[in-house]
Amino acid sequence: MPTKITVKKKNHAMMLVDSEPSVLNELTDFFTFYVPGYKFMPAYKNKVWDGKIRLYNSQTRELYAGLYAYVKEFANAEGRDYELELEHDTWYGYPDTTEQVDMSFIDDLVLTGNNGEPIEARDYQLRAIEYGLTRKRGMLISPTASGKSLIIYCLLRWYLANHNKRALIIVPTTSLVEQMYSDFAAYGQQDSEFDIEDVQRIYSGMPKKSEMPKVIISTWQSIYKLPGAWFEQFGCVFGDEAHNFKAKSLTSILTKLREAEYRFGTTGTLDGTQTHKLVLEGLFGPAYYVTSTKDLMDKNQLAQLDIKVLLLKYKDEYCKDVVKYKYQDEIDWIVRYENRNNFIANLALDQDGNTLVLFQYVEKHGKPLYDLILSKAHKRRKIFYVSGETDTDTREHIRKITEEQKNAIIVASLGTFSTGINIRNLHNIVFASPSKSQIKVLQSIGRGLRKSDDGKDTTLYDIADDLHWKSSKNYTLLHAAERIKIYSKEQFKYKIIEIPLP
Repeated sequence: MPTKITVKKKNHAMMLVDSEPSVLNELTDFFTFYVPGYKFMPAYKNKVWDGKIRLYNSQTRELYAGLYAYVKEFANAEGRDYELELEHDTWYGYPDTTEQVDMSFIDDLVLTGNNGEPIEARDYQLRAIEYGLTRKRGMLISPTASGKSLIIYCLLRWYLANHNKRALIIVPTTSLVEQMYSDFAAYGQQDSEFDIEDVQRIYSGMPKKSEMPKVIISTWQSIYKLPGAWFEQFGCVFGDEAHNFKAKSLTSILTKLREAEYRFGTTGTLDGTQTHKLVLEGLFGPAYYVTSTKDLMDKNQLAQLDIKVLLLKYKDEYCKDVVKYKYQDEIDWIVRYENRNNFIANLALDQDGNTLVLFQYVEKHGKPLYDLILSKAHKRRKIFYVSGETDTDTREHIRKITEEQKNAIIVASLGTFSTGINIRNLHNIVFASPSKSQIKVLQSIGRGLRKSDDGKDTTLYDIADDLHWKSSKNYTLLHAAERIKIYSKEQFKYKIIEIPLP
């Protein structure tokens, strides 16, 4: 007789997977992965951690409920042929279990844009909504500017019309709380069935309403320490820009949401690692790729993107020294190099249209760069600065002002403006700080892909630094090569332009 693996629902967050001890050891290995970059982490260096993440707990027999498809894959793998026994006939969230949903409810929603004009959900948005509702969970992967907030709004409206429990929407930043709230207010401004007063925002400094509303939009930082009992009021959870949540906090929140039968994660980008994907799928459900940036550009639903990799060539006397530096020392030298900063400032000031300059280090790069641009700019030109120190109201104010401007410059930190912040009239992006993170690169590009009112294309200036000496390549040059690989993978057109720096 074949060996059995039994799968039993514990709650909407976790399932119990049991079998013979030898099979459980195999299962533990199957769901064990090295964490990317583990060799550089203090816990590993201090030999208190082996660098691995274990998704299956062989002691409690617990596994994230969204990983059922992988248990099935494990059981059916060649050479195993284990018998999988599911103790629940009706358990949604898996690829082979769906529920019929009447999608005509979309026709009854009175959807409007920011300008009050009627809008309609696009075909790929409708497919994503249907996928989510028929499975009750899913990790919806859709690029920036593809309208993820409209997908969330439609899923939410269906849930509120058909269920009594509250809905929780979790986002990584206070700016995104405000943006999601304003998006919902816009979508439902002419719909008598929706009242934005039924939505509460929670983050530091935001006053709480005396009565709990139907919907809460919160940063994860504001709620992850709350007791499990608080989370039991929710039957539905959304995790927007889910890739940006701190892993332990996200798992803490999602496992406390035991009563949340409907679970949807949304993101524009995964970081390319299997560990990252499996954790998010485990918490929310199987990944579903909604559309791609290339498809949206081909359909003229996003601005066309022109990438110019500006390869700065440095004098030999600098290359000989800098190529020997450790990574952080090289970064410190680059962001403080006066001629480089002058080049970036002049580049930003020479552009027509609204320009976003993204930096990584606040004190040693962002502020000096802002001051330099401000000192060179015409007094009538609008120059804005945004970092983590900028309060939420000011960030939102700057975002809205920029949408009305035609020639403004925003100097912003990657942490505040690379994720989720929508600026409709953005024409140019300058990568002032070198990075190789797939998530940061693609999310940053997404800031400029919304079609502007004037129909102009978007230009990305990727500042790359060539400080190689003989056969030795510097760190940031290698990072630039990684970014170029990302552009090729995404089928973006790019041109490399060599520029000698004085």
